[in-house]
Parts: sequence; C-alpha cells; structure tokens
Amino acid sequence: MSRAPRSKEARRFWGDDDSDVGILHVDMDAFFVSVELLDRPELAGKPVAVGGAERGVVSAASYEAREFGVNSAMPVARALRACPHLTMIPPRPGRYSEVSRQIMDILHDVTPLVEKLSVDEAFLDVGGARRLMGGPVRIATDLRARIRREVGVPASVGIAATKHVAKIASAHAKPDGLLLIPRSATIAFLHGLPVGALWGVGEKTRARLANQGIETVGELADAGPERLARILGRAHGTHLYRLAMGQDPRPVQTSREEKSIGKEETFFEHVADRGKLERILLAQAHATARRLRRAHLTARTVAIKVRFADFTTITRSTTFARPTDLAADLYAGAKHLFDSVAVSGEGLRLLGLRAEQIVDQREGVQLALGADSDDEAWAFGDQAGEGMRQAFGVNPRLERAEAALDRIRDRFGPSFAGPGSLIGADKERRPEADRQRRPENGGGG
Repeated sequence: MSRAPRSKEARRFWGDDDSDVGILHVDMDAFFVSVELLDRPELAGKPVAVGGAERGVVSAASYEAREFGVNSAMPVARALRACPHLTMIPPRPGRYSEVSRQIMDILHDVTPLVEKLSVDEAFLDVGGARRLMGGPVRIATDLRARIRREVGVPASVGIAATKHVAKIASAHAKPDGLLLIPRSATIAFLHGLPVGALWGVGEKTRARLANQGIETVGELADAGPERLARILGRAHGTHLYRLAMGQDPRPVQTSREEKSIGKEETFFEHVADRGKLERILLAQAHATARRLRRAHLTARTVAIKVRFADFTTITRSTTFARPTDLAADLYAGAKHLFDSVAVSGEGLRLLGLRAEQIVDQREGVQLALGADSDDEAWAFGDQAGEGMRQAFGVNPRLERAEAALDRIRDRFGPSFAGPGSLIGADKERRPEADRQRRPENGGGG
C-alpha cells in the first residue's frame, strides 16, 4: 500500500448508497507481518517487523510497531533504536506468494474482473455480481470475512465508483476496515484530503503545489486546469485536476499471465565459437529483458535451451534470489548455465534464453522490498526507495542504464544502441546470417 497522507475526517460514514458504485480495492493489512503471525501467533499484539539484518531495512511493520515510529523503508538499526523490544523477522517471499495465491483465488470466486496490482492488493469490478451476491457492500463484507476465516489475515476494502477513489478509500479504511464512498459523495470525500493523497503527487509535486498555497485536493480543484498546467506542466496538471474532480475512466483490467518470455535462434550453419554464442546469449538477454519491462513483468527464473548438431536438445534453468527485469541478471544466470555445456567442434544448431516464473513487476518489487513499501519511493526514486533497492540487491545504476537503452531504442530503433560487447555483432551476422538464420519460438507463452 502507499503511505500517502490521509485525513482522519475522511474515515467517517459517507452514506450507504452503493447502487451506483462497483469498484472494490482490496488491500491486505501489513501483509508480510500478518502472514508471519499465522506461523508465530505468540507474537500477535506485539511490535513486529519483517526485514533484513541489522544493516537492512524494514519491509513491513505491525501496527503496534508503527506506534513507536517504525515504518517500511526505515533502516533496521534505526527501527531498533525507536523500539528496542521490536521483534525482527527475516522475509520469506515463497510463503507470502503462497498466501497471496489463496487470497487471489477467493477474489476470483466473486468475479473474473480482478486486476492484481501486487502481492497483497487488487481491484475488483463487482457490477456483474450484484444479482447473485448482493450489492458491493455486502460483497466486500463477505470477502473480508472469508479471507479472515480461510486464510487468517485481515483485509481492508475501499468501495467507490472509480479505481482511484476506491484505492484512497481502502487506505482510509485501514486497519481491518471497510469504507464506502457513494458516487454522490465523491467530490466531498476527495476535496477534504491532503493533496498528497492523489496518485502522482510525490514529495516534489507536493512541495511545488504548497509553494503556490495548494495543500488540499479541494484547493487543487479550485486552482483549475490552466493554473495547474502553468505550475506542473499541461499533462501532469490536467491529470491531477481530473483526479481531483473524481474523473478516472480506467476499467478494471484483467490479463492473461505470461508464463515465459524469451528468444531462440536456429542456425542453418552450426556455430561452435563460444565467444560468438555468448554474444548471442547477451543479445537474447537484452531482448528478453526489454520485453519484460515493456509488459511490466519480472522473472524469477532464467533458462537456456541448447540443441546440438545431432539434434539432441537440453535445457538448464536457475532461479534468482529476487525477481528481475534486468538483462545483466538474465545474462549472468544464462552464462553460468552455459559455462557447464560442452560445445564440440560440430557446434550448435540452436541456442535460446527464456525468462520463466513470470510475475507482475510490482509483485516482484514487493516480494523483494515488502508489501508495505512506499509506492512513491519506488516510482519517483527518492532516497528511501534507493536505499531499499540497494538493501535487497537491486542495482540502481543497472536499472538506469537499461532504462536509458530502452528510451534510445524506442526512439531510434532496436539496433541503435546496446552493450559494448555487441557492437559490430549485427554487422558480423548480416546480411549472410539473415539468409541463414530463422527465429524459432521467439514469442512468449
């Protein structure tokens, strides 16, 4: 969940008319901690946090720990100073994924229109479930009870006419609550909130608006789109104005989960040069990583496929400590696997690289960083987000470098830029290689 500012006054009764709303935002409370308490119930009611060792950071904190000022993204050493009797538990990503799947299965029992945002939250469009299951409030109430009964963790739910308002409502329903915002109450609810409650308002935007005397959503709406365009730029200013006016036409989006993404090359003339084969693997790693990033996905596993001259085919795979969308990670894993493959003088007919165990990018981030990590810290790259990425082994320099390559390729074409070791590789393989090679199973699926 986001730690965006909230308003105590907003957590009140806004009416019971749910006839014109249909979007639910279901968000687990302190998810990682809640899962740990399933296995260690003796810690219930005590200050507990999930995170790294003494030099790591807090991934999630119980509400009892938060009363001492312990929050996600906080260095563990600082958290222990704030709460000396804090119990620190190392993260168990596999366990959190297991519980997350149970919860998502329950949500899909209500409606197929489920948009999973991360390991611990999702949007539901329950408009089509009314006749069978009742109104949104009844559905949300039953969902919370079922998740608590069958899984054992608490869930908060926001109900509104749009995704944006439903997400804000669930944040105000915490912990372990439900908040309905009828369509007719949308503007009143929004305009009393601090401006930082809106999606897309981070610290820099908040400071810029505050310098203009804009501190609440209502004041932002009163400023109007033209003034906001002058302050923030037309695109950002217009976007925030629409959100402040309750305008968010985005539907709940479901999508088929990719099981794998990769690239293979079949050689009509066998390739025995290991250096050339490693360069091909590197190019495949970059192509695969780019596809992952474009689809907002990450991979837990990388696999290679090798077909020898006699058509014997082998596969090898390795799993990462954390999900990744970086070519550097994919190539390092693939090269490690390829190092154990003996390439004879007859060479190879085929070489391929594939990213497997695909997960949503935010789920990968949260499994590495914590379900209660600051969404804005990650998105806007502030110091807290940077520290969390480094603490969990994410290399910000590699992220920035590969993101820059994406922007260059998007503008000038996929062959315009790449790793230095691949410079000239395309020329080396063209045009002759274009006549002699064909792709094999290049798509994901």
